[in-house]
Parts: sequence; structure tokens; C-alpha cells
Amino acid sequence: MPTPGEPTPPTRQTPAAARTHGQAAPAGNWAVGMLMATTPCSARDALRILATAADLADVAVEDLAAAMTATACGTALPARLERALRLSVEAARTRAPAGGPRAAGLAPNPARTEEVLTRLRGCQARLAAAPHDPAALRAMDDTAYTLCVLMGRPTALEAITAAEELLAATPTL
Repeated sequence: MPTPGEPTPPTRQTPAAARTHGQAAPAGNWAVGMLMATTPCSARDALRILATAADLADVAVEDLAAAMTATACGTALPARLERALRLSVEAARTRAPAGGPRAAGLAPNPARTEEVLTRLRGCQARLAAAPHDPAALRAMDDTAYTLCVLMGRPTALEAITAAEELLAATPTL
């Protein structure tokens, strides 16, 4: 506890603390939706990106989320926040080392893979149009998770890459 006269350090909330009863704050929902649509990633990964960017910029998660949602109204994101967010997204998009987890056993059915990948792209477009929509957030999160499990990959980005590689290697009839 700071002594009288000592400045109080800024408080930053973790992704878990930023949620109330399992739900992100309204600005947080919008920011999470924006990240899920643009990265693409799951809600958990979007919260992690948001928290990492807030830590890098030394601001509260809520403040970063509010600044991100203000961009929808034409307000520019401050350079410091934009840089921190860009670094966090780039780190999330970085692929795991080549020795990372690989799918074991049978390859997924190409038709099912194409179906889930198409559904993910649809969810991504829906979320880009309405980043605050809880149903769109859930649909994107569920579809990203399904693709991760189907492809045996830990992140949505790796699962998308693996699915696209599988579909590119599959001969068409």
C-alpha cells in the first residue's frame, strides 16, 4: 500500500479480471471482437493480445479497449497504443517452431475441413461487421476451436494455415 504522498501505481487488469461473470466489459467485447475478426483468433487469444498490448503500453486493459472502440467512430488510436497493439498481434501471429505439435494419425477429411474453414471465414466477416455482437463472438470462438481440434493445432492461425495447406494439396474431382 502506498504511503501518503506517494503516487499510486496504475492498475492493469488481467484478461480474467477484465471480465465480469465470464463476460468482458462492453468496450472489451467490442475490442475482443475486433481482434478476433482481424487476427483471426479465439476469444481467449484475443483477450491475451489485449492484455499484452495493455502491458506494453502501460495502460489498463479497459482504457486500451475503449481507445480501440473509439476508432470505429473515427478517433485515431494513439501511436503508443497502436504500436503496442501491433506488436502484440504480430507476436500472436508468429508461428510455433517447426518442432511444434503435429497432427497424429489420420488426416482430417478435406470436405469437413473446407466446411469448417468456410464457416470460420463467414464468422470472421460477421464479426468484422459487428465486433460487439455476443453471438458473433461465440460463433467465431466455437468455429476457431473446432478448426484447431480438427487440424490438431494449438492456435487458430496455425489451424487455418494447416487447413489451407491440406486443401491445396487435395486433388479436386
